[in-house]
Amino acid sequence: MPLKIIDSYDASFELDPDAKTALFALLTGTAFLSQIAEQLQCAKVEFMELVFQPVPYTTSAPKGMPPEFEQYHDSPHHAIINVPPNFMFKAKVFKPSRLCAIYRKIF
Repeated sequence: MPLKIIDSYDASFELDPDAKTALFALLTGTAFLSQIAEQLQCAKVEFMELVFQPVPYTTSAPKGMPPEFEQYHDSPHHAIINVPPNFMFKAKVFKPSRLCAIYRKIF
């Protein structure tokens, strides 16, 4: 079964303002930030208020993310995490079904 190469994928989306506020509140919760910092072995982390929808690997997005976010992929000063599904549910974000968030590591 041959692989189908995708040239591009539209990852654009817009969150409802209330859902965005609720989601960002969950992503900046003190306990959640502490948990991420512990996992990343740094003093603390700061949510950069950047979220994106993961995309299929394409020729224009070989890292599985929109090209404008690829600068954070290999950065030692940033971390990309999957937004927990329970956060998506609590914030009433159903489209897109998956999101990633970008955090800045503070050493």
